[in-house]
Amino acid sequence: MTNLSGKTVAITGGGTGIGAGIAKGLALVGCKVTIGGRRTEPLEALANSISCEHPVRTCRLDVADAGSVASFFSSVRQTDGEVDILVNSAGVNIVNRTMAAMKPEDWERVLQINATGAYRCMHEVLPSMRQRKDGIVINISSVAGKRAISLGGVIYCASKFAMTALGTAVANEVRDEGVRITNVYPGEVNTPILDNRPVKVTEEHKASILQPDDIAALIVTICGLPPRAHVPEIVIKPTKQEWV
Repeated sequence: MTNLSGKTVAITGGGTGIGAGIAKGLALVGCKVTIGGRRTEPLEALANSISCEHPVRTCRLDVADAGSVASFFSSVRQTDGEVDILVNSAGVNIVNRTMAAMKPEDWERVLQINATGAYRCMHEVLPSMRQRKDGIVINISSVAGKRAISLGGVIYCASKFAMTALGTAVANEVRDEGVRITNVYPGEVNTPILDNRPVKVTEEHKASILQPDDIAALIVTICGLPPRAHVPEIVIKPTKQEWV
C-alpha cells in the first residue's frame, strides 16, 4: 500500500456526512486535509474534533460558484501545495423529486452543484496532476448514478449520471498520465441529505444503513493502492438494501 502521509487532500462538502467521514479518515493516516463547504460552522466543528498530525484546514466553498471554487483551490495551493487527492463530495437533493412536482430552478441548482461543481473542481486540479503524472480524484456519486431509481428522483439521478459519465470519460483520457479517477456509488448512507426525503426517515432506519465512516474506510483503501492499480468504479451499499 502507498504511504499517504503528507499528501495534500481537498474535500468538497467536507463539513458533514460522507465528506466529513472521508476527511477524518484521510487526516488520521497523515494527509494534509482541507475541507470546503458553504457553511463555516460545521467545517470548523469537524476540524476541531479531529486530533491528527496535520490539523484539518477549513475554507468556505460553494461549488456552484466558479469564483468560490478558484479561491478555494488557490488557498489549498498556497498553504499545502498542489492537490494530490481530490474528493468531490458536495451534493444536494430536493424534496419534490418527480418531473411533475419539481421546478426548472430545481433542475438548474442540483446540476450546478452535483455535476458542474464536480467538473469545476476537477478542472482546477487535473493540469498539475497530469504534469506530475500522479493524482487521485474520488467522485462520490450514488447508486442513483447507476440506476435511475424513483427514490433518488429525476434531477438527482440525472446529475449523478452526469458525474458518472464525467469521471469515466476523464479517467479514460488520463489513464496513460498516472492520474486515477474513481466513481463511488454509495447506497443509503446516514447523512443530512436524508432530511430532504419526501417521507421522514426513522432513527431505526438510519442506524441500519451505511455510516460515513464505512465510506471513509473504503476511500482510504482506494487511495492507498499502488499507482499501478486503478479502481474505476465501486458500489457500496447496506447489506439489507436490494441491488437490482
